[in-house]
Amino acid sequence: MIYVSDYGFITPGENRGISSDYVKPSLVKRYLNLRFFPHGARNCYTLRSLVMGNKYLVRAAFYYGNYDGLGKPPVFDLYMGTSYWHEVSFSDAGAFNWMDIIVVAPDDYLQVCLVNKGMGNPFISGLDLRPLKNTLYPEVNATQSLVLVNSNRFHMGPTDGSVIRYPSDSHDRIWTTYNAIPNSTEISSTSVIQNNLRDVYDVPSSVMQNAATVNSSRIDFSWSPSDPSVNISSKYFFIFYFAELQNVRSNAVRQFDIIINNKTWNKQPYTPTFQVTDYFSGILHGMENYSVSLVATKNATLPPILNAMEMYLVKPITMVATDPGDARAMMAIQDDFGVIENWMGDPCTPKAFIWRGLNCSYPPAGASKIMALNLSSFGLVGAISTNFRDLKALQYLDLSHNNLSGPIPNFLGQLSSLMFLDLSSNDLSGPIPYNLLQRSQNGSLLLRVGDNANLCANGTACRSGRKKINGTLLVAIVVPIAAAFALFVIFLLLCQVLKGKAKRNTTGHEDKSALLENREFSYKELKHITNNFSQEIGKGGFGPVFLGYLENGNPVAVKVRSESSSQGGKEFLAEARHLTRIHHKNLVSLAGYCKDRNHLALVYEYMPEGNLQDHLRGYLSWLSNIDSYIGAP
Repeated sequence: MIYVSDYGFITPGENRGISSDYVKPSLVKRYLNLRFFPHGARNCYTLRSLVMGNKYLVRAAFYYGNYDGLGKPPVFDLYMGTSYWHEVSFSDAGAFNWMDIIVVAPDDYLQVCLVNKGMGNPFISGLDLRPLKNTLYPEVNATQSLVLVNSNRFHMGPTDGSVIRYPSDSHDRIWTTYNAIPNSTEISSTSVIQNNLRDVYDVPSSVMQNAATVNSSRIDFSWSPSDPSVNISSKYFFIFYFAELQNVRSNAVRQFDIIINNKTWNKQPYTPTFQVTDYFSGILHGMENYSVSLVATKNATLPPILNAMEMYLVKPITMVATDPGDARAMMAIQDDFGVIENWMGDPCTPKAFIWRGLNCSYPPAGASKIMALNLSSFGLVGAISTNFRDLKALQYLDLSHNNLSGPIPNFLGQLSSLMFLDLSSNDLSGPIPYNLLQRSQNGSLLLRVGDNANLCANGTACRSGRKKINGTLLVAIVVPIAAAFALFVIFLLLCQVLKGKAKRNTTGHEDKSALLENREFSYKELKHITNNFSQEIGKGGFGPVFLGYLENGNPVAVKVRSESSSQGGKEFLAEARHLTRIHHKNLVSLAGYCKDRNHLALVYEYMPEGNLQDHLRGYLSWLSNIDSYIGAP
């Protein structure tokens, strides 16, 4: 068999050769090198180009060989997609470990993940993938897989340690010898052993050409899983294979019962068929020990035989993966931007390994959906990926502070669930799509596109040069608007003065009651919603102002009292008191406050377009320059 490099199947990890002390002439080439993972809790291989719904045999192989010079093999976990596969451990530095899993592909890819559990760096020596006919191993389906650990697949009779695998077994199942039947002898045949018409395991003839038997009326042995993960809730699947290898004389009878843990599996006395494979199979609950007895009947003149057996751990698939459409979209987005982070394995599940920047829904029934994506400052470069369009349940998308370029795609406005879109601080160009502007204006979408020098907001096309405006028309438009705006501001200020006089005699107790009608934040909550006060957007006498986001994605401005501020508790309550009384669509509202020991803060609704001072400065500058615009040639 030819093995290829794992390049293209996984990105993280480092390659290293095993210690020269463990290199032997008999060691197969695949075990000379390995890939280990010193970083990240979960690292995953992605095996692509599969057929969804088909069955596959996947084998993971491990040989420590003291590659790190520590002389202490690690212990780590193995996952198949979102489902726990098995723990990987070693008896010593020179021990081999491999395990098979037979699984149905839930999509057009499978993912094998190594999980660090704090007991050394996970590593892997080889990974095999083989397609199986869907008629094989009918016990495997979308709800359960079969796991083979500790080489529990045996061909009986020989005791020389021989191994049967590919090409004798076209599926490259590894069959080893079993030496635990007391006083057993071997019988064999060189004839081809056929599979019967109802065969669903496709055991090769070379496995069935040998059998174990005894010189008495019964075969008795016990089998122990030697598996620390097995408990009473675990289940094992047993398959016992039989074929008559001797041309039994007409007056001879080979007939016996198959008894597992004192329960007879055959409904009537069983006689193996000459040179044709037959089997008995069943599922048993997890136990420390299983007793197997093949007992000759009263009519038998020949002892029982056993040709082969397999023991699999049954693994229910209980963890529901991310919606296939969402998962494929996120993998494509990862490929588009080359994101590494912890973007490996399933995006949403298990919850302990959710991709950084994602927020997912976890319904009681059904697949997880991606609800929010915060990719701010992820170092994204290039055009906005078209694969975002496949995230149908997405409500929150933050692509700010990256190096995105090119136009804003129309499909963003077609994401019906999207309520928040931040494209600010990039290098986007061209017009803002009309559907985004329309949704922003009707309030169904909070849109942020600031700090993109080459964007224009007319929703149609951007003009390369500034069109000259008739001076008289400009005055006719600007002067009434500016005058109306000034009168409106004066009116609001007068209202506030009158309202202040009317309520000047209110008590401090009433002030505090009004304040308590708003949400009270802890200081820990403020650190969380502002990302540890990472983005300062302003500063005043009270202290700095930071940008933050509530749980629902709504932006807020958090005004925190600085240690150098002369304002104290009284000033804090006074400002909060005034803000709780003001309710107007053109004035900022108080979203909450923090009075946590010595930490004082006010949480306002965020004004993305700047404050009143900024707007007045703009209008006054505009008016003062009207004459120069009119006089321009």
